[in-house]
Order: sequence, then structure tokens, then C-alpha cells
Amino acid sequence: MSQEKIKILGARLSGLTAAINLAKSGYTVEVYEKNKDVGMRFNGDIQGLENWSDKKDIIEELREMNLDVDFDYTPFHSIMLTNGSKAKEIHLEKPLFYLSRRGPFSGTIDYSLKAQALKSGVNIHFQETLAQNEANIVATGPIVNEAVGMVKGIVFKADVEDTAILAFNDKLAFKGYSYLLVMKGYGCLCTVVTIDEASRINWYFERTKEFFLKKISSQIQTIREVQGIGSFSLKNVKKGVTLLIGEAAGLQDFLWGFGMRFAFASGYLAARSIICKKDYEKIADKHFGKRLRAGVINRWLMENILSVNDYSALISFPQLIENLCSMQNYNLLLQTMYPLTLLSLKKRYFKLKS
Repeated sequence: MSQEKIKILGARLSGLTAAINLAKSGYTVEVYEKNKDVGMRFNGDIQGLENWSDKKDIIEELREMNLDVDFDYTPFHSIMLTNGSKAKEIHLEKPLFYLSRRGPFSGTIDYSLKAQALKSGVNIHFQETLAQNEANIVATGPIVNEAVGMVKGIVFKADVEDTAILAFNDKLAFKGYSYLLVMKGYGCLCTVVTIDEASRINWYFERTKEFFLKKISSQIQTIREVQGIGSFSLKNVKKGVTLLIGEAAGLQDFLWGFGMRFAFASGYLAARSIICKKDYEKIADKHFGKRLRAGVINRWLMENILSVNDYSALISFPQLIENLCSMQNYNLLLQTMYPLTLLSLKKRYFKLKS
């Protein structure tokens, strides 16, 4: 068993996943987290573990990453799509996603991973930090000056049945989307906009809130506001000898902003690269490369083609959503489209790393 010491900056999903795998392989693992506990960015926020981008179920995949799936989650097989004037439902036999709460308390993904890390022998230093170049792995979350999107919303309680609604309407979220998620009487209502609309996010959120509250028959009890950013990069997984994982590497879907599956996978792959003495950059490119490039094409299609005529094509033909969600189909046509779509998007997202 190895006694090599590994230092990880950030006790997030990706960092703790890497820590657990390294500790189970005999490494001494020190995790440095600037906050007083895990999940401090959240306070019961509902987030989705996407389950559409791979044939393998994400719950099964987490177990293959040596993680115990002992946190609370709810599978959703259906989601309602709307542009404000018409709506259509997508339903799949396989869950589209699993909803789970985030935050520093029992039942969340964050607390589950913390408990697993401590049980594996990981040393977590809360309210401590270190320079990035002193860490073997950096898992500190999205990079502010490389943000491509922003979310604002509320977490609430309400006597409402489980619900998932996705709205495409430029008055609610220009070139983005808004959503309403309710799980076991606990809900999240948010708008997601591209970064160039960030200065108007309060305006979009008020219209999103008004739109969705009309669809909820009961009164809601707001618990807290939600706000955050998302960064995206095509090639940002290593800085010197330090490995970057999760949102610190910009690993997430450029179209939807779902990042938890990327976070888990990158933490696991970084750990395996150390354990097996393999090149993390090559491993990461093999696993994420096509998915990230497909995300670029999907984002371009959403902004330039599918947004025409109030997104009516997305609502009328929900199979378009299913095709956008399939990151595996990076065929010859998409490979041909990629350079031009990337060039076009970089004119708008000028900080995009490629």
C-alpha cells in the first residue's frame, strides 16, 4: 500500500470523490476546504444528476467509482417542456435525471461524501487553504472570470406534487432556460442566463417567478435565494503538475450547465491517473472530449437555430431535446460543424478556453 501524500484543494463532489478513491488505494490524503463544512454554497438547493448522456445509469456509475449511494434522491422519468404558449411532455422508461438536495446536512450528496471520505481515512482541514500550485488536485469550483452562465432563483416549500418543468422563453431567460423542480414538497425555481445577460438576471428572475407561480396552486414558503455561476472549458484539466477537476476545470455541459456527473467522473479519473501512473490529460480527453465538443455544437444550435420562432421546434418536436442530450453521437457531420460553431461562440464567449 502506498504512503504517498496527496493534497486536494476543495471538498466538493469532485475533490471528495478523488480523495475517497485515493485513500482506499492506500494514499495519505489531505483535503483543504476554506469553508467550515462541505456544501456551504448550498442550503437545500435541488440539483439534478443527469442520466441521459450515457447508456449507463448514473447510480450504477457512481457505485463503479467506489462510492456508496446512500444519499436521498428521487428519479424523474418525465419533464414538461414549454415556451409559455404551448407545452409538451418528454417521458422515458429510464430516468431522465435524479433530483437530490445539496448542502451541509444529513441526506445530501455533500454529507454522504464527507462521511465516506472520513471513513476511508481522509483528513479534511476545514477553514484552511493552500496555494493551487501546492496542491496535487484542485477542486475549487467554477472560475469567476471564465463564467459562461449564471443562475438565480429560490428554494421553497410547498404542498405540490413532484414536478419538473423546463421553459424556453427569451423573456424569462434570454438564450437560456428557466425551470421549476418540486420533489417531496420541496422545490427550486430558477432562471439560467448566458453571462452577457448577467446584469439583467434579476429582471429575468422576477418574470420567471411570476410565470411559474401561476402554475402552483398552493402558497409557497421561500427558504432562501439561489445564485451562482458556471464556467466551461474545452481544455483546462492541468496547470503545471496540478490536476484540475470538476468545475475548476470547466467540466460541464455547455448547453444545460449540468455538472455533477462531470464532477464525479473527473474526480475518479484524476485519482485513477495517480494510482495507475497514467497521463490525466489523455484520460480526461478520451472521456470528456467528444462530450464537451458536442456541447459546443448544441449551444450554437440552441442560440442560432432552435431559438427561432419562440423555440416552437423544441416544444413541437421534443425528440430534438433527446438528440441534444445524447452526447455520444459526435458523428462526422458534427465533427465538420465543430470548428465553425466554436469560432462563432468564441466571439460571444471571448474567454472560452479551447
